[in-house]
Formats: sequence, structure tokens, C-alpha cells
Amino acid sequence: MDYLIVGQGLAGTLIGYRLEQSGHRVTYVDAPEQTAASSVAAGIVNPITGRRFVKSWRIDELLPAARQLYRDLERQLDTPIWQEIPLVRTLFNRGDENDWLARGGDPAYADYLIDQPDLGSIPQITRPAYAYAGVGHSARVNLAGMVGAFRRQRLATRQLIAAPLDYSAISPEPDTPPRVTLPGGSVARSFDRVIFCEGWRARFNPWFGQLPHGGTKGEVLIVRLDSPPLDRLFKHRVFLVPLGDGTYWVGATSSNSFPDDRPTPANRTYLEDRLREVMTVPFEVVDHRAAVRPTVRDRRPMIGAHPAIPSFYLFNGLGTKGASLAPLVSAWLADHLDHGAPLPAEVDVRRFF
Repeated sequence: MDYLIVGQGLAGTLIGYRLEQSGHRVTYVDAPEQTAASSVAAGIVNPITGRRFVKSWRIDELLPAARQLYRDLERQLDTPIWQEIPLVRTLFNRGDENDWLARGGDPAYADYLIDQPDLGSIPQITRPAYAYAGVGHSARVNLAGMVGAFRRQRLATRQLIAAPLDYSAISPEPDTPPRVTLPGGSVARSFDRVIFCEGWRARFNPWFGQLPHGGTKGEVLIVRLDSPPLDRLFKHRVFLVPLGDGTYWVGATSSNSFPDDRPTPANRTYLEDRLREVMTVPFEVVDHRAAVRPTVRDRRPMIGAHPAIPSFYLFNGLGTKGASLAPLVSAWLADHLDHGAPLPAEVDVRRFF
């Protein structure tokens, strides 16, 4: 089949790769001036989240799917992507500690909770916390490196057009393949299916825009520390993530109301203040970045076909856990497209139509 994928961020990259591996012809259109969340996100895979220390949704299925797909892409792209790395988080008081220990009594959590983690260089560079806990099976995904390498390959093979696609260039047909005039072209081309992977900008899509698209703007700092290197993820007020080049990702802020996706002085100050509360060593801010994560009100992705235009599909709403969600969700969508497999009800876009 002949697919057009609109948007080559995390969602567009993974579903496109899966369809290519199944033998389909895939064309990508992506606007280079639009900042994708995947270019700013740290790519943290954190199986235990929230103040109640609960397992992330479907984490037992998500982890093997993520590990396999990202390692496959590492080989294909010759780029480091999947890094299994310890995660240490702080516990603020006895209540937190008791809740953590109580959760550890559940056999379903045995592989994920570490009561006495190796702290590495954390005590040398940060202020003491009440207690520390470790999270098993944590990882970091080099999202920006992966998406960038995939983009360069598809540009080289002329599968990707780096330009915005005007919705007026798409002619939807209920019973026949849609025709699309691609950027820079003058003649409309037929595609069997179009998959929209537009992130938070899907709210402007004329066919899927009425769905409950949210958006959470996050801002992060890239800093350099005057300290021994940190070789693990550390969460205390903010996340501190080693990037492997001597710099660290610090974040993130979260805002559901925003006029644009640009960094703001106020949030830079906020992040610097939080970092000073944690660190005991000097740091230098080398970059300040911002992007908007695509969210959905029920905190589940949206995938599937438009009810009136069966050749139009949506893949959206990966939210703050996109690095862990996207591999399995893209597998569900690819299996649905190739074999008609039913989509899990929790992610099927039809729940909102």
C-alpha cells in the first residue's frame, strides 16, 4: 500500500518504520520550522510514577516492545538510542517511605522497586534527602537523535518532504483513495491511506480537530556541571538526566495554558531556582528549550480511522510517556492496518466519535 504520513516526530517515525518493514511504500511530510516534542524531551522510561508510586499503564507490555523496537532502529540508523540506566528518586518524609515500602509488598512490583539503590555520585553533588529509592527497568531513549537520523535517511532517499502540508491540498474521498498535492508539486497524487501524526497541532486538523486534543507545554534546561559525572537518572524536585556529552537535561515545567511554544524567562528562572535547591556544585546553563506535548483528557493515546473517511488515520496523544508508549501503540496500529486486528478500546479513537 501507499501511505502518506503527516508529521515525522516520534509517532510518525515509529509507525512509518513499522509500515516500511511490512513492505509498504511510505512518504513523509514534515514542517521543519515546527518544534516537535521529541526534539526537546529527555526520553525517560520510568516504570513507577506519581506520588502513590504506581506502575505506569501497561508497563509490563510496554518495556519489551520498546526495548526491541529501539534496538532494531539503533542497528538500522547506526545511532545510539536505547540506554538502560538506573533511576534514583528521593522520598521526602516518613509517609513517602512507608508508602514505598508498602507498595514493595505487592509481588507485581517486585522487579520495579529498589529499597537501597546505589547512589553513585549523587551524594557528592546534591543536598541530602530524607531517603532514596530506586526504580528498576528504567531507561533513556535518545528521541532527538533517533528522529533526526531517521529524517536524514528519508531525506536522502527522497521519501521525506521537509515542508508544511496545507490541508487544502488534501482531497478526502469516502470511497476512493485520497488525492494529495504534495509541497512543491503541481499534480495531485493518490495515496491508499493518510496517517496524521501532528502532535499538539492536530487540534487544527479539519478532520480530527474536534477530538479532545490537549497540549502541555514543557520547558527544560541543558546545563553543564562542575562536578564528578552522574551516571544515573535522578529525580528530586526536577529530573536530572545525563546526556552523555558532559551536559545534563533538567526539567520540566508543565503548563496547559500558553500563547506559543517558545521558552520564557520566567520558567528559566523557575528551573534554575529548583536546580539550586538540589545541587551543591556550580552549574552553567548552555541551552533553554521548550515544546508542547500532545495530551488527551483520559491520558491515553488516540489511534484509528476517521469514521466517515476510512482512509484517514490518526496517531496522537502520546503525552509525557511517549518514549515508553510509542513502540507498543505503533505496533497495535500497524497490526490493525496490515491485518485488521482490533485496536484496544482504551486507545481507539472511536471512543471520542
